[in-house]
Amino acid sequence: MAQKKPLSGEKYIKVNRKVADKLFARFEIGLARALLAADADHVRALEMLAGALCRTGRHDETLEVDLRLTRLMPGNAQAFYNLACSYSNSCCIDEALCALSKALNLGFRDFNYMMTDGDLENVRRDPRFKRLLDRKWGKRQP
Repeated sequence: MAQKKPLSGEKYIKVNRKVADKLFARFEIGLARALLAADADHVRALEMLAGALCRTGRHDETLEVDLRLTRLMPGNAQAFYNLACSYSNSCCIDEALCALSKALNLGFRDFNYMMTDGDLENVRRDPRFKRLLDRKWGKRQP
C-alpha cells in the first residue's frame, strides 16, 4: 500500500502499531466508563468496555462486564459467545462450555470463527467442546 503524502502543512508521526493499539484501547476504556457513569446499563458502552479490556488482557474485568451484558440481553447469542470467551480466557472451562452452549442455542452460527478465535483456545482443548459441536451439528459441521 502506498504511503500517503501529507498535505501542505500537515505532518505525519510514525507510531508503533502495538503502542497505538494500546493507546486506543485506553481511550475506549475511558470513554466507555464516562458513558457508564451517566447510564450504568448503556449496552454499547459495556460492549466497547469489554472489547477494550479483553484486548489489553484484563480478563477478570472483561468477565464482569460480559456477565452484566448477558443479564441485560438474556436472548443475545453474541453476548453469550463473548461470555464463553471470557470464561475461556479465565480458564473456567465448565462455565465457558455452558455459555457457549447457550450462545449456540440462541443462534450463534459463526463456526469458522469459533474454530480459530484465540479467546476460545482453552475451551477447544477440552474434549467436551467437540461433543458440544457434534450435538449441535452432528456430522454436518460446517
